[in-house]
Amino acid sequence: MQAAPVRATAIPSFTDALRAVESLLMSGGQRTARRNAWTSVLEDRRRAKDRVEAERALDRFTAVGP
Repeated sequence: MQAAPVRATAIPSFTDALRAVESLLMSGGQRTARRNAWTSVLEDRRRAKDRVEAERALDRFTAVGP
């Protein structure tokens, strides 16, 4: 009978390592606040991108004109 193959564990990504350190250093409330802040930053970036795309679409529409 052969032994089961041994799997190498994946090397954690930088993000995983950073979250592990974060969980050791910060209380749960601080982690939640930081994640909420980052989510807000990403949402603001998404809205800014959507706004720029809408402005460009309006500029193309008005450039064609009636």
